[in-house]
Formats: sequence, structure tokens, C-alpha cells
Amino acid sequence: MGKVINIGINPVYRGYLNKKQKTQIFFGGSSSGKSFFLAQKIVLDCLGGNYNGVKREGVNWLCCRNVARTIRNSIYNQIVKTIYDMGLEEYFKINKSDMVITCTVNGKQILFNGLDDVEKVKSITPAKGVLERIFIEEATEIREDAYMQLTKRLRGISPNAKYIVMAFNPILKSHWIYKKFFNNWDDSKNCYEDKDVCILKTTYKDNDMLTDEDRERLENETDPYYYNVYSLGNWGVLGNVIFTNWRTEDLSDVIPTFDNIYIGCDFGYSSDPNALIKIHYDKARKRIYVFDEVYQCGMSDDELVFVAKEFAKNEYVVCDSAEPKTIDFMASCGINAVPALKGADSINRGIRWLQGHEIIIDSKCQNFKNEIEQYHWQEDKYGNAMAKAVDKDNHLIDALRYATESLQSADYAEAGKRLF
Repeated sequence: MGKVINIGINPVYRGYLNKKQKTQIFFGGSSSGKSFFLAQKIVLDCLGGNYNGVKREGVNWLCCRNVARTIRNSIYNQIVKTIYDMGLEEYFKINKSDMVITCTVNGKQILFNGLDDVEKVKSITPAKGVLERIFIEEATEIREDAYMQLTKRLRGISPNAKYIVMAFNPILKSHWIYKKFFNNWDDSKNCYEDKDVCILKTTYKDNDMLTDEDRERLENETDPYYYNVYSLGNWGVLGNVIFTNWRTEDLSDVIPTFDNIYIGCDFGYSSDPNALIKIHYDKARKRIYVFDEVYQCGMSDDELVFVAKEFAKNEYVVCDSAEPKTIDFMASCGINAVPALKGADSINRGIRWLQGHEIIIDSKCQNFKNEIEQYHWQEDKYGNAMAKAVDKDNHLIDALRYATESLQSADYAEAGKRLF
């Protein structure tokens, strides 16, 4: 292949194209360009050839996320876009339905799979050669046992180095990734290497491709936790979490028995997602089963209606009342969409009611899990919790409050009667 490739890699990442360690970690703040760089690396690795003075053999990659249905709108789309941005589309066959990308030069492939059922990963085999490299996007979403299963997939004879790459925004120091790989990490530095592990920390300051508006948004973050984690890329310590009364389970066997269904909807704005949540309520045991979700940015009203119809069927959808026109449009299209009543102190009242229940989350509802484990109270300048939740990354939680609004009202009314 004699084509000249315009790589355009951010300077901070250039030295990380050829690392050989069996575990490579790219973490840090939002908009640091790590996912963009890793998509470039995966494409170039699969293609092989000579660039930057190094000859590469083509390699097979497996790209994973914890939940399969989140892959298409994230790493798959990023890699496809990268192929076109680099002008390499003539060298790749892209099977959109199966999400398989095959290099036509050497037969090597980029495969995609969710880790909902890690056992299924055992059957993944590239068309030519062996699986040599694995990329885990949003690696803090996965369990340690899933990571260990993936390490067993890198076997067989190959001239190429085999390794796993993980990328993520750090969450909490209690996470297994921090405990397993960051024992020798020095917070005053941005990189660490030994013979087995390579770690690079980056932030928005390392991304040459950001706009001034992007930078200002991250620099002006007012919440200490989000600023520390998402702007500065540091591992967080979160003491004032709101919900601790939850756990995840595989609910696939019991979902067909659910019959007391409630659905909520929070509307997206620009980069914020439209969020739909579906629950089953067990009043006798005071349990809320969160068993389905929609979480998608950039949807038009027509797209939202299409998705909501399939999601809700004939059930009522309680929506954020701040968007009456959208609710009216949904209703005119045959969706049983109604506005939430809200009212004074509705957020804290809803939180208190939810705190009084056991919340069981289906393992496929990754976005709701991400929200609930980081949802926290605002803090004063001394770090004390205030009676106000941080209004950020709470779209599905808001949808849950709307969905359960009638249940909350009934319980509070019943409690009021018992006082007299």
C-alpha cells in the first residue's frame, strides 16, 4: 500500500502507538481525545504497513463495552468515522449490520462485542489469524471477572504483541481498576510504565482539537467532584452520595412476569440525552425494578416518538412538564404521554421516597447504574452536604422520579391520613 496517510495524532499520544505492555490504560478527563486517538490506533494497527518510521503487521482487534447495545453509538461509530476521516475507506469493508470491519489488504478484522454475557466472548474468532488486541471502552463499567475472562482470549501464535487497552474517565478510588493497577501511580505525574503496565493520564488541556467553548465548559464546572474527575481527570472520593439502596442483577428471567409497569421520560437538550426508563413496582416488598432504558443524544422529535412508541407500547409515559409542546406532539402520535405534576420540593420529595425503597437494576441498564452511583448532594465550601442534589448526569434519575410520581403521591397521602 503506497498511500500517504494523514494521521493527525495529538502530540501527547504519539509515543503510545507502539507500546507492548499487556495492559495499557488511557484515563483522564472529559474531552481529552483518548477515544479519538485509540480509534486511530486501532484502524492503523488493523491496516498494518509503514508509517512514522515503523513497519507494522496487520492485527485483529476486539472492541468491547459492558452492554452490547451501547457499542454502535460509541466506539463502532467512532472507528467508522475515523476510517473515513483518514481517507482509508477503500481499504476496509464495513459490515454495518454485524458490526464487523475487515481490512481488504490483509484480511484482519475489527470486531465488536458486549460483555453482557462474557461467556459469548469465548466464541469470538477473527476470520484470519488469532485475536491479538482488545479494547475496552468505558472500562470502569465492567467487572473484574469480565476483564480476567478477556485476558484469556489473547492466545495463539502471532508475530504481534498481544495486549488489552482500557479507556475511561476515572470514577472512585474504590474501583477495582484503581486497586489492581494504580499501586505505583504518582498523582504528580501523568504517566507510569513497568514491564506489564502502561498508564497515561490526559485532560482537555492535552487535546489540540478542542474549541475555546469546549475548554470554557470544563474550566467553569462548579461542582467539586465533577471538576476533579471530569475536568482534571483525577480519581474521585465521593462521600455525599444520595443513593446506597441499590444493586444490579440479571433480571432477564423475571422481566416477563412484571405487570405493574411505570415509565418516565426526561427530554434532552442539545448534547443532553433523551432518557426513558421502565420499572416494575413491587409495593408489598417496597422494591423498584429498573429493567429497561433509553439514553440517546441528538434525537429529533420524530426519532423520539419512534423510539418511545416501541419502548412504551400502550403504557403511560410521565414526561418532564417543562416541554409541553413535545408532550402534545407525542400524544398526537398515539403515545400515552402525560406531564409530570412536579410541584414544590418535588425533587427532594421524590429522592426521599426512592431512598425508602430497594432499587434493583437490570445489568443491561448501564446508563442508569452510571447515574445512580455518582448522584450526590451539593457541598458547601467546607465539604458539608447541602439539601440540594447536583443537577448533572441525572436524566434517568429524573425520569424515574416522574415515572413514580403517582406512587409517591399515594404513599404520602396515606401517610398523612395515619397522622389524623
